[in-house]
Amino acid sequence: MPNIENIKKYKNIHMIGIGGVSMSGIAAILNNWGFNITGSDASKSENTDKLHQLGIKVTIGHDLSDIKNSDIVVYSAAIKQNDPEMIEAKRLNVPTIERADFLGMITRCYTDTICISGTHGKTTTTSMVSLCFIEALKDPSIQVGAFLKQIDGNYRVGNSEHFIIEACEYVESFLKFSPKAEIILNIDNDHLDYFKTFENIKKAFIKYVKLLPTDGILILNGDDKNCLDLAQETKASTIITYGISNQNANFYAKDIIFDNDGFPQFKIYKDKNLYCDIKLSVPGKHNVLNALACIALCDTYCIDKNVIKSALLKFTGAHRRFEFKGKVNGASIYDDYGHHPTEIIATAKALANKKYNQSWVVFQPHTYSRTKNLLDDFATALLNFDNILVLDIYAARESNTYNISSQDLVNRIKELGKNALYMPSFDECVNYLKSNVKNNDIVVTLGAGTVTEIGPLLINN
Repeated sequence: MPNIENIKKYKNIHMIGIGGVSMSGIAAILNNWGFNITGSDASKSENTDKLHQLGIKVTIGHDLSDIKNSDIVVYSAAIKQNDPEMIEAKRLNVPTIERADFLGMITRCYTDTICISGTHGKTTTTSMVSLCFIEALKDPSIQVGAFLKQIDGNYRVGNSEHFIIEACEYVESFLKFSPKAEIILNIDNDHLDYFKTFENIKKAFIKYVKLLPTDGILILNGDDKNCLDLAQETKASTIITYGISNQNANFYAKDIIFDNDGFPQFKIYKDKNLYCDIKLSVPGKHNVLNALACIALCDTYCIDKNVIKSALLKFTGAHRRFEFKGKVNGASIYDDYGHHPTEIIATAKALANKKYNQSWVVFQPHTYSRTKNLLDDFATALLNFDNILVLDIYAARESNTYNISSQDLVNRIKELGKNALYMPSFDECVNYLKSNVKNNDIVVTLGAGTVTEIGPLLINN
């Protein structure tokens, strides 16, 4: 059982935004440890239903009496200071704490917090590592950024000292944690609304690797120069690299072949010696790299290579990671979370390894700032698809102070010599696809917002 001394004084904990991916996981862990948890959220969801089944009181809307009975109020980043429950907590002098800070306190309850970070691939790699630890009977606690069917949710409550979490660099929240092991998958230009420059992103990762203790473990992508540079910045005694193009890495993949589904099979070498053959049930070369990161970590934890092989073969992807949704007119519909140019290119490359007729992408840009900052990169990345449909920008946390629209992206794609269509409504998009996609085509809905609704609309109409 993890050591909960540092949070014991908060017997009654209220959580605003309890239905969120990370918040719901924290709530379940605390509930398992015997804390009295209440929470609120703006809307009912699968997560709030699950918490309700655990016996946690969840209010849709507000119940200010929960604040009065609390020792501390935890709130997610989306909650504004003028939220009625935040105002009530201030009025009653109940301490409040942001989710990442509180999760940091929880990481200090475990002797072995394993953090998976990087701009892309966090959810997939966290899922892979989690399944290997479960199959090795290590009974980990887990927090992952998407629904994972093997744990029937986005979290698992274990009773060992292993706590496997996705650690996001946005607003430097990963600096709140106390990791024993870190995987850094890649460092790319993202979240410029917060970081402003790529140099600032790199500085955040430097601070992050400095958090590791002397007996810590650092796993770095040997194909990414910015990751390799971090080896100089840490006091961790164990540093392990992996790669595909960098054959000086400790772990590297060779002889990669893809089947008709685009699933890779490859040989892994450890320190120049053949380690094992691996087959994955997720497509794309980017997932070979994610698997290498997972294997490098699991090997350090002395997990048997046959256990790793078996767990990775069973992994068919996290929710919204190139997820098959169904068929329409004989065309296959996939849904993917990719919302950065690098992720779009990785998805397109994974698609290229499959057998199909024409490819269609329905892209919903995510946030005005990202669309504005990376407009040319988005346009170039989308050229990898035969047919391009662009929905309105999903605002998320922003208002449009950037003077940017999806039509600007469509215009840029056209300037690069390819046709693209702006789709102002979901209905128009669905009707257009219904009339135009044919047998053996592949449709990918891409983005981190509501674009995920397109697939079901297509299939169920």
